[in-house]
Amino acid sequence: MNNRKMALRFVLSAVLFMLTMLGLGCRLAFLHLGPHAEYRDSIERRRQFEKEITVRRGNICDREGRHNILALDLAVKDVCADPTVVAKKDAVLEVATRLSEHLELPIDEVAVKLNRPKRLFSRIKRFVPADLAAAIEMEKLPGVFFRDANVRYYPHHSFMCHVLGFVNHQGLGSAGVEQRMHKHLKGSPGVLEGQVDALRHELYLQRGRHIPGMEGSDVQLTLDQNVQHIVEKELDGLMEEYKAKGAWCIVQRVRTGEILAMASRPAYDLNDFGTASDDLRLNRAIGSVYEPGSTMKAALFAAALNERIITPDDVYSCENGIWYYKRRPLRDSHPYGDLTVEDGLKKSSNIMTAKISLELGNERLHRYLSAFGIGKRLGVDLPGEEAGIFAPTSRWSSISPTRIPIGQGVAVTALQMLGVYCTIANDGYLMRPHVIKRVTAADGTVVYEAEPQVLARVIRPDTAATMRRMLVRVTEDGGTGRRARVDGFSVAGKTGTAQKAIPGGYSDTDYVASFVGFLPAENPDLAIIVSVDEPQKYHGGGRVAAPAFSSIATEVVCCLGIQPTGGIPVGARYDHRL
Repeated sequence: MNNRKMALRFVLSAVLFMLTMLGLGCRLAFLHLGPHAEYRDSIERRRQFEKEITVRRGNICDREGRHNILALDLAVKDVCADPTVVAKKDAVLEVATRLSEHLELPIDEVAVKLNRPKRLFSRIKRFVPADLAAAIEMEKLPGVFFRDANVRYYPHHSFMCHVLGFVNHQGLGSAGVEQRMHKHLKGSPGVLEGQVDALRHELYLQRGRHIPGMEGSDVQLTLDQNVQHIVEKELDGLMEEYKAKGAWCIVQRVRTGEILAMASRPAYDLNDFGTASDDLRLNRAIGSVYEPGSTMKAALFAAALNERIITPDDVYSCENGIWYYKRRPLRDSHPYGDLTVEDGLKKSSNIMTAKISLELGNERLHRYLSAFGIGKRLGVDLPGEEAGIFAPTSRWSSISPTRIPIGQGVAVTALQMLGVYCTIANDGYLMRPHVIKRVTAADGTVVYEAEPQVLARVIRPDTAATMRRMLVRVTEDGGTGRRARVDGFSVAGKTGTAQKAIPGGYSDTDYVASFVGFLPAENPDLAIIVSVDEPQKYHGGGRVAAPAFSSIATEVVCCLGIQPTGGIPVGARYDHRL
């Protein structure tokens, strides 16, 4: 009896087991072979993955190339998690606690990102250093994984910030060279397709499409790191000494248009660009327009000489300091009687400038200033260049021809004003300024090589030579630019002290002080402009900007190995502060 019961139980158990297996088999067959394509596709999609293979963004270097890297990519990790895995392991609190300690994030913030059991992906923190990511990986936290990423790093922080620009968190160049050369710098990301198992681990034998990425090209600038440092140091000193609202400077090669330094103050840290205001990000050297004041006079004198309306020895009455035209007074800073043309430029006479302008006439004045680049972009290879403000003659007032040549009623960028003096220094040829020297692909192929480009022939060589001699006199004893002298070199240039325009007229307290010039005057190599916005206590270009020009030029010629050609005897240092 007992044996029969045992046999019956065995048979019943076997039948039940077989029915269970048969039911499971039918269920599996139904799920796999039945009308459930959407479920199968969903499962298949969850097993498939396609990811972008990040590539290194190209470096930005100064004119010496890889020896002086100014911007580069650092390999980092994005810390991510699969909330479904974390939920299955019931480890939300544990994982949130450990990640918050490592990443220095609030634990509740991490827990919220992990406690999403219906989501397969959650990014905990971006751009985590590789060593920290390795420490987290060693803990083998369930559901936590990492993605390769690159972060842009600027080793010198605020140095050259307005030229370099920055890369935003989406990987897009957003200012400066980073924006202008983005298509070359960014490279081409690769693609990897494959499958993962239930724990989201890659099945390497199931890899599909694999397209390697191409690293970005390196961009080499014309800027010299040492010259840039000299300029930025001087601007910082100007800002502190004169409590200025802003300051900017450009150093340019006269005959090629290569920019060796371009700086603007105030500045900002490129590694912390998100906290910088639009005002801090503004490159004032090309993106800020201002009335240039007396630095504009060189363009008028050059035009009149080129048209043979005047000669350096012609004499004009400067009316003892005040002259009325169209019932409106025009004043000189000091009362002068009769002056020769070259003395009028040396003394920066507004009255003589206005009289010469009237002889030149509106149409010729407008044509020459336009040819010098006033009122138009020069095409520098940086974003944000302004065209300035220069109205057509049809919109001029009756006194415009007496005010525009002295730098009122017209607005320029520092790059445009520097271009006028570079043209005079370069025998009348206006060159396109540029900051990009070379672009080199990852395989060493040169993608782009800059070459000097002539924009216009503005004045004759003999006119340019005459203007150079006249502008040298500005820095001699009795000239407005005597503080711009450089030991051993002859310096040609011009001061500018421009009242800032306000509604209804001009401010009596706010000025832009400038000096722009070039050296050596006999065979010009470098041109430099220094401008200071709203300096306090002193506001004259000869008092504020000219000494800064001298300090910058003195260090730069030594840095570049430019040999003295004469000028003030070496050792007979002029006291700029007198």
